[in-house]
Amino acid sequence: MKKYVIPVIVPYSEKKNDWIFDNQKINMVSQELTKESLEEIIKKHLEKIEESTEHYYVEVAFTGTDFTNLSEQLQEDLLELIQKYIRMERIDSIRVSIRPNNITKQKLKMLKKYKVKTIELEVYSTNDYILKRIGMDYTFKDIKKASRMIRLYRFKLGHKIMIGLPDSTKIDDINTAKNLIKLKTTTVSINPVLVIKNTPLEKEFEDLSYKPLAVVQAIETCKELAKIFNEKNIEIIAIGFEPLDSEIKQETFSEIVLAGPFHPAFRQQVESGLWYDAIVNKIKKLNTKVMEVEVTVNPEDTNNVIGYKQENIEKLKNIYDVDLIVTSSQNMKRGKSKIEITKEFNWGE
Repeated sequence: MKKYVIPVIVPYSEKKNDWIFDNQKINMVSQELTKESLEEIIKKHLEKIEESTEHYYVEVAFTGTDFTNLSEQLQEDLLELIQKYIRMERIDSIRVSIRPNNITKQKLKMLKKYKVKTIELEVYSTNDYILKRIGMDYTFKDIKKASRMIRLYRFKLGHKIMIGLPDSTKIDDINTAKNLIKLKTTTVSINPVLVIKNTPLEKEFEDLSYKPLAVVQAIETCKELAKIFNEKNIEIIAIGFEPLDSEIKQETFSEIVLAGPFHPAFRQQVESGLWYDAIVNKIKKLNTKVMEVEVTVNPEDTNNVIGYKQENIEKLKNIYDVDLIVTSSQNMKRGKSKIEITKEFNWGE
């Protein structure tokens, strides 16, 4: 069953002024988050779902920043509103995002009461030096403690990480992924750091003390992390940043984001790169000159195999002189493929 996520943006809190960067500012919305505005968001998305012939697993995801930044009363009011949709079987689950040092037994009991299923910790890194460098007021020890508590209360545990943090390396990012696997994470979100206007990181960017990742660098790092998580069957909720508010126009986005590896199809670039690597590895293992390869995948994977703007087709032809044929089959699971060599060079001809 496909998952349909209803994103609900938790407004950025100005009192969180210790951040050296803040992607959440991109998603600042003029509309205050209230029971009324939440119901409007939910109804709008449920109408879209009803127009579709697909059957979805529907999740409401409170994202943008820490859900517990809201007043306790508002948290309960919002969660209580969703209960009627759960009882009507129109919504299946709730996901909230929280910082590790804000996890308490009292909060977990409240979230459990309102049938929250997934808690995504905003960890960013598991390296204590890097966490301190970016102004976080928690450590890897706090992350481990919060993760254990979440599992103890039988929530689905998720983690949000960032690549390209100040003073961080690709090895640091890989170590963070491996550490989270040890904490038994079940979902992850991977976002590259963007330089946002009116943040301390803007000043570091301007005086050249911080250099953001290039798009190619970010894609390669995300590919490495995706491989690590995929091998452990960990669900990757997000790769790269997309404005959650559809009313944020491209020109507005450009005014807010000063630099960094933003690409309108960032996740597709990463997943297409993984498919390309898999096809090339298959070709290299054969002791023959391949001229044509056919890849059969689930229909939802077709575009990623072809590549962004048919990039994989062009690269295979230009670099290896191989034609790529992509076919789809509902019998193939998402992420799985059947790669066949359909034409080889005949040296006798």
